[in-house]
Amino acid sequence: MNVLIVYAHPEPTSLNGSLKDFAMQRLEAAGHHVQVSDLYAMQWKAPLDAGDTLERRPGGQPFHPSLDSKHAFEQGVQSPDIAQEQAKLAWADAVILQFPLWWFSMPAILKGWVERVYAYGFAYGVGEHSDVRWGNRYGEGKLAGKRAMLVVTTGGWESHYSPRGINGPMDDILFPIQHGILYYPGFDVLPPFLVYRTSKMDADRYAATTAALGERLDHLFTTAPIAYHPQNSGAYEIPALTLRPDIAPGQDGFAAHVRAA
Repeated sequence: MNVLIVYAHPEPTSLNGSLKDFAMQRLEAAGHHVQVSDLYAMQWKAPLDAGDTLERRPGGQPFHPSLDSKHAFEQGVQSPDIAQEQAKLAWADAVILQFPLWWFSMPAILKGWVERVYAYGFAYGVGEHSDVRWGNRYGEGKLAGKRAMLVVTTGGWESHYSPRGINGPMDDILFPIQHGILYYPGFDVLPPFLVYRTSKMDADRYAATTAALGERLDHLFTTAPIAYHPQNSGAYEIPALTLRPDIAPGQDGFAAHVRAA
């Protein structure tokens, strides 16, 4: 199978760099084909701007992020770095986003990768919008049938990210990434692989961490994905896009969008 690792850490000798190398070697040893988009090494341009379109929309119109993205994607005039990353996504059977949790989210360079690569017509703005459907998204889309997983490191303790922890539940912190960035264009999203207290990583913990990561990678294509409610399956009222009253009654917030076991 084909696996793309999108990696965002500026130091090759960091814990993240070591885990990325371990993941690549483990996957290749299992017979998979692996590509790595090392965003810092690539000097990836993070800001989405008018330079992402080689040929602007006719008429000298002001830059419009969505409309210019749509024009560039449809006309084949995207910046080459964007088109290359889209080709990697099309090639991949599974995508791993690996990053340190910085200020409760992904590093800016990885957010910029998403903003630029997820073009209108590629990752959003796809499909019929009507009284019975609201586009091909949240379980459908051009990336449907592919798998995705986060590999996330953080300096905080696991208890800090527990349901009553000071930082808030990790599931809630990652929901905008897992549900909003990965599930939105169609990925089957696997539970994340999390590494806590990175500053306390000694040889024994590192061995245990790589053993656990190796186990997750060995089951990359068999692990059950997070059971989000698909948008167009009847669970949501359209066009309001709210859950039907009989779905997760009494629940609200992020957890309501995951089907009960």
